[in-house]
Amino acid sequence: MEYAIEYGLFLAKAITLVIAILFVISGIAATVAKPKSRPDDEGQLVIRHLSKEYETLSKDVREQLLSEAEQKKLAKQRKKDEKQQRKAEKKSLPFDDAKQKDRVFVLDFDGDINASAVETLRREISALLQVSDKKDEVVLRLESPGGVVHGYGLAASQLDRIRQQGIKLTICVDKVAASGGYMMACIGDRILSAPFAILGSIGVVAQIPNFHRLLKKNDVDIELVTAGEFKRTLTMFGENTDQGRTKFQEELDEAHQLFKDFVRDHRRNLNMDEVATGEHWFGVQAKELGLVDELMTSDEYLEKRSKEAEVFHLGWQTKKRLAERLGFAFEATVERLFLKVLQKSNRHLL
Repeated sequence: MEYAIEYGLFLAKAITLVIAILFVISGIAATVAKPKSRPDDEGQLVIRHLSKEYETLSKDVREQLLSEAEQKKLAKQRKKDEKQQRKAEKKSLPFDDAKQKDRVFVLDFDGDINASAVETLRREISALLQVSDKKDEVVLRLESPGGVVHGYGLAASQLDRIRQQGIKLTICVDKVAASGGYMMACIGDRILSAPFAILGSIGVVAQIPNFHRLLKKNDVDIELVTAGEFKRTLTMFGENTDQGRTKFQEELDEAHQLFKDFVRDHRRNLNMDEVATGEHWFGVQAKELGLVDELMTSDEYLEKRSKEAEVFHLGWQTKKRLAERLGFAFEATVERLFLKVLQKSNRHLL
């Protein structure tokens, strides 16, 4: 027990010292960095050739299973093949449509409550629409529990740009696409889901804390002045009325009806009375209800497509300033230290 106490004190001092140093460094960097607007050229589109990555992985595994003599023989043959391939590439014309395989463009959307990832999504879609045609396919790996209506409405509209160009859109859900996430998913020509992914939640929810009674108890008045009968319906600090509550409910019902109409337009086979109750379902259940078309993980689907087409991953990366990089490093360091403390504490408890 004495050793555990001493070790805990030492660990606490070490963590405090590291946090203090990182805090000072991040503060200096934030002071030195000049605030300025971020132009578009501070980001870049990063493209990964996933087909080649899959092929390399396959070759590496097969090579490791060979004997040393077989590996040497394979290396010689590979050099010969690469030389012939370079010669063939020199003779062939760039962008030769006759020899070009079908292409699959992979995008990722990791949604938060504000759908902030739409800023990168719109750039990625704008880029791929410049080079893609109706023979291509776009695969969106979607993960989102939903959020604000206007944010996810914009994200869904960005995906609709792909459909309007006549390009096939496949949505892959490995973990969750609920509420606003499903609003995005239903845009796809096909929705693929992992068996235990969560989908659905076709509903609208809002909650507002009200401190009126607490303020009234302490003789604090809140004056709310509006122009327009329903400029404010429910408030956090004023006294809410039955009329305000009724109007607020009407607004929620309107948003829900728009949500249902949107899903119905894109998934004609759904029984909206059955699925638009605000409930969510696992992938297996969602398939039975028609919310998804097939049970399959994104990895399984992309590996399958890579045997038939060239698969590329597109991702927009924004350049981060020094202060931002130090801030992320500081956050990651604190998180790792916190987890280590928890692990050590649990170890002593066990």
